[in-house]
Amino acid sequence: MVKPGQIGRGAMAALTVIACALTGVVGAGPSTAAPVNAPGAVIGVFDRPAGWRGLENGRSFDYWTRDGQGKAVPTSGALFVPMGTAPKGGWPVVAYDHGTSGYGTGCGGESAPDAAPSEFITRLVRSGYAVAATDYVGLGRFNTGVHPYLNTSSEATATIDAVRAARTIEPTLSKRWAVMGPSQGGQAALATGHRQAYEHLGLDFRGTVAVDPESDVEKLMPFLGPYIPAIPAPLNKTYGFLLATLAGLRQTDPQAQVNSYLTPLGRKLVDGVGNGTCGAPNDPTMAFGDVFTKPLGVGPLPARLNRYMAVPVTGYDAPILLLLNARDVTVPSPLHAKLVADFALNRVDYRVVLGQGSHTEMNAEQWAAFDAFFARAFR
Repeated sequence: MVKPGQIGRGAMAALTVIACALTGVVGAGPSTAAPVNAPGAVIGVFDRPAGWRGLENGRSFDYWTRDGQGKAVPTSGALFVPMGTAPKGGWPVVAYDHGTSGYGTGCGGESAPDAAPSEFITRLVRSGYAVAATDYVGLGRFNTGVHPYLNTSSEATATIDAVRAARTIEPTLSKRWAVMGPSQGGQAALATGHRQAYEHLGLDFRGTVAVDPESDVEKLMPFLGPYIPAIPAPLNKTYGFLLATLAGLRQTDPQAQVNSYLTPLGRKLVDGVGNGTCGAPNDPTMAFGDVFTKPLGVGPLPARLNRYMAVPVTGYDAPILLLLNARDVTVPSPLHAKLVADFALNRVDYRVVLGQGSHTEMNAEQWAAFDAFFARAFR
């Protein structure tokens, strides 16, 4: 029996037929036909009523992308196009990467009929930019396993392939595009800005905006182990993030040997991530020592964790705007400082606008920098 949202063999065959029809490969010769599950191939497009997510011209769509191992998987996303006539060359596109919204099927929050408005998406669309917003791998309408939380590879490919799909769906979109996101989405946006340089898209990438992006947590996790006690609020919210990261790493990279680091309780908690709910187990009274059998800094895990989630600090070919908050405790501000230092050391083309708010808050100066970045990028 196939569970709701899970892809069985019959459903996969149906998706293949639909994708063939939508991508125009039915009847093509074998030497010229693109694979129906090629990155960015459209599976289906779904109209949404005016006012969906506070905007007038939105649709959701399903498409093919790649997971953290490079395997073709389906996911979903949303597309918003400004009202009116497109400018010469088409609507510039901003790919939007959302922050942490959950860890299992249907938790992406971008394509759902009851999805809430986003102040970032609304501002972009009303400024004259089309927006393509991915649900990420594992968070869309398809049950492809637990979401590979904070995995830069799958975040970047889901974003890039959403742009590919959006340009198939909407002929008025420009080749010019950029990417932005807050929190997890900031990490995803940076990963996308880095990876697009090597994807040979035939498009014109203009830059990245990251708001309080996750970074460098992989440098802290190896210090965890059986000797760590319970952590007081507000830092105890990191329990859920930690378990979700380990669940995603375990699914994406078996060579990390995640289970060998977990007690029976730890394995049970990691097994529960994204299993029927959007959240992760989070007991603020639990000590990390109850979860781990040995330090995370030994064995294969540190190197595999770095490969799984580290933000690139070299290799960018377009400008970056970092909108950071000095009082951020969700991604502690010293981690932001480390990222900025690495960018400076490697002569990355970046700018920082610092606020004094909490995680992903935006002050007037940051909003002005946000608007100016895209206006300059798409000039």
